[in-house]
Amino acid sequence: MKNLLEKEIDTRRTFAIISHPDAGKTTLTEKLLLFGKAIRQAGTVKAKKSGKFAASDWMEIEKQRGISVTSSVMSFLYEGYHINILDTPGHEDFSEDTYRTLTAVDCVVMIIDSTKGVEPQTKKLFKVCRMRGIPIFTFMNKLDREGREPLELLQEIEEVLDIESYALNWPFGTGKRFLGIYDRYNDAFIRFTGDEQEERIPKEALEAHGELQQQPTFQEGLEELELLEGAGNDFDPERVRAGELTPVFFGSALSNFGVQAFFEAFLEYAVPPQPRKTNERIVQPEEEGFSGYIFKIQANMNPQHRDRIAFLRVCSGVFERGMTVHLTRTGKTMKLSQAQFFMASDRETVEKAYPGDIIGIYDPGAYQIGDTLVEKKETYQYDELPQFPPELFAKVRAKNVMRAKQFYKGIEQLVQEGAIQLYRQDSSDEYILGAVGQLQFDVFSYRMEGEYNVEIDMVSMGERIPRWLAVNDKQLNKRLFDERSLLVKDREGRFAVLFKNDFALRYFQEKNEDVELVDLLQAQEDDFQAAK
Repeated sequence: MKNLLEKEIDTRRTFAIISHPDAGKTTLTEKLLLFGKAIRQAGTVKAKKSGKFAASDWMEIEKQRGISVTSSVMSFLYEGYHINILDTPGHEDFSEDTYRTLTAVDCVVMIIDSTKGVEPQTKKLFKVCRMRGIPIFTFMNKLDREGREPLELLQEIEEVLDIESYALNWPFGTGKRFLGIYDRYNDAFIRFTGDEQEERIPKEALEAHGELQQQPTFQEGLEELELLEGAGNDFDPERVRAGELTPVFFGSALSNFGVQAFFEAFLEYAVPPQPRKTNERIVQPEEEGFSGYIFKIQANMNPQHRDRIAFLRVCSGVFERGMTVHLTRTGKTMKLSQAQFFMASDRETVEKAYPGDIIGIYDPGAYQIGDTLVEKKETYQYDELPQFPPELFAKVRAKNVMRAKQFYKGIEQLVQEGAIQLYRQDSSDEYILGAVGQLQFDVFSYRMEGEYNVEIDMVSMGERIPRWLAVNDKQLNKRLFDERSLLVKDREGRFAVLFKNDFALRYFQEKNEDVELVDLLQAQEDDFQAAK
């Protein structure tokens, strides 16, 4: 017989929603929140001035630009399940935030725009999920628009993403000819009415609907369904949980069609919180001692209080408000008296939390991304979170030297969030920012001015190729470096070289064969594969 902790674990579903920009990710999130009665009215990403913004887009710049630029956490109850959704930025410039978020979930919902098929950002995110063995559910969106043929879309998933698929429902027509979907999960046809009202017709009652039977599109759908039954993949829940088979659902998030059928099937087949790897052992979620790790830090979620929140994934045991834990990186003892569940920027005090839950804890400046917190005095640390070397670099300083204190505070806090990386030039001590894309610089500048009241000068250095040095300070001959191979230090005090281009990198390697250069991304992938 299961104890209370095991029962709580079984009801948790913690997942991220990923997609290429504009595929409908935030719209689908809003519909799921509606089902959970977490919101009364769905917002839109690009709301008019009098309209309602999406709940997951809480940052002011997100509302202005109509994009998601930071991961949002949303927790709510639905039909006996405790749901934790992590809505991730779709824009590739914020992929590092998304990759870190993927380490905190047990499964993923991948949204594909049926009018476009598999897009570049989808491929990148999917690769990370496959590498980590995360179960993937696919929602094929925008079926009420003219788009690609459903069979063609399934084939593309299998060929481009290299994963087998199983359509748990099947569309009858698309665009103007879209009649609805056949729910293979419940053996019923769901008619599309276009007004967010779904008419469900059980299989045995279909013959009584002559108006459907007479339509060529309906007959085509039946033929395709028969083809799937005979030639398609078999449905195997175990292969779904192993990340080897993706269930596919067709529908329209904007019209709220097929979303509830998808969600109910997803809740049944999605995995509850899973065991987690540490540098010492595998930790089971039902272990009595509380443990968790920080995968995200967000400054100024409440502009009135200028607070810092560390987002923590509970991995084992029970979190209780006011409990004392150990920060394994430093060995220090921390009292967690302020903890909250989130609905984007809205908060609710947490008394207890269980494995799979995502909670926000007040950060007095003591935490770093990747930190492990444990109740019992153990020394293990959860697997290191992925860090991605930047591609664009820029020198930055405050326009007004009288704002230096605010400038340094803003840089320290925003860099700790992990969306942008900080370096200091070794020869001059100048600040250099590194980012995956230009949009990160734009958001950094916007937030420095809006949240810290500091205008900044940013001088672009363009694209650079970063490599880390496998040497310490005493062994380093600093005369080897110049503007083409700029020597810098990262936040951990490690030396790195920013090469102007491939030619500069090759030239340096040829002239300095004894200097070992480390490609951080390749090293992390090698470590992960070795650990598997």
